[in-house]
Amino acid sequence: MGLVDGHCRDARPPLILYTADLTGVAVFAVSGALAAERKGLDIFGVIVIASVTAIGGGTVRDLLLNRHPIFWIADPRYLIVIAAAAVLTAFTSGAFRPPANALLVADALGLGLFTLSGALIAETAGLSPIIVVLMGTMTGAAGGVIRDLLTADIPLILRRDIYATAAIAGVALYLVLRALGMKQPWAFGIGMAAVVFLRLLAIQLRWQLPTFNR
Repeated sequence: MGLVDGHCRDARPPLILYTADLTGVAVFAVSGALAAERKGLDIFGVIVIASVTAIGGGTVRDLLLNRHPIFWIADPRYLIVIAAAAVLTAFTSGAFRPPANALLVADALGLGLFTLSGALIAETAGLSPIIVVLMGTMTGAAGGVIRDLLTADIPLILRRDIYATAAIAGVALYLVLRALGMKQPWAFGIGMAAVVFLRLLAIQLRWQLPTFNR
């Protein structure tokens, strides 16, 4: 959700990260489009829900950090990718639906990438560790919260799923590794891998946070 100009507004990130970012945006857009279809929304509604799912977290982050222009305004390719993914999903989901496991893996990869990209942006701005964790988690998970609210569902991060928890753990690990002197690319990769690993492990083993019952 916005690696564009992660270090500065005049430089694009490495091609592999930029490509991965656009891919992650497309995956999140597909998940948003599928959620909109389940609610019976029309094609406009599908595109809107896909958009907020894909770029909502990065938008909230940029607004809170006063980063202008917001990443998708600076690079409209994000909107093109989202619209294409949403329309393609809307017109093909009846005939072909990707395997659930494939979407879960892709969603976990997107969560890891966006969480660490948000953390990197906050760290580059010189913010405190707790804000770095918050901004990273928000970048990865806030789009899903907006999607769930608009489609009248309880947000995923407020349920028992290990989702935001995985993001927090990944950013915390990244910060620890940086404090120990590890180079940023390595710490970024390990932190991202930790988010993905925890999310997929939680799905596989059906880990859930405890709930409070009256």
